[in-house]
Amino acid sequence: MIRIGKTCISSTMIVLIVALVLIGTMAIASILNMEEPIESSIDNIPQEIEGVWIPTEDDIEYQDSMWQIINRTQKDVDIIKEDIEDILYKLDRIEYSDGTWDSIRMPIESDEEVMWIGGNGDTIWE
Repeated sequence: MIRIGKTCISSTMIVLIVALVLIGTMAIASILNMEEPIESSIDNIPQEIEGVWIPTEDDIEYQDSMWQIINRTQKDVDIIKEDIEDILYKLDRIEYSDGTWDSIRMPIESDEEVMWIGGNGDTIWE
């Protein structure tokens, strides 16, 4: 607590005084800063600027068609990525004749059985 004369001022009172001074200063500054209203910058844009490209209807249609082609291509690439993941999963997963499977087990018995992948992606044992 700070003692000024016969009055004691607590830390809360000091914070309130500082806050009031700051708010008062901002209020006075905002009143003094009142000037003419700012005109919209959109109104000041000249309609004919030399060297600026303004798209025609044909240009807009062309850009839209290019966006559609790019979007379709991206979807095709995503589908291909998913198919590649499925193929890699099948290649990593080795199935054995007893019905078990894993990606690291090596047959200990004879290698008479030959594994190959059929046209529909199934593992076939001979």
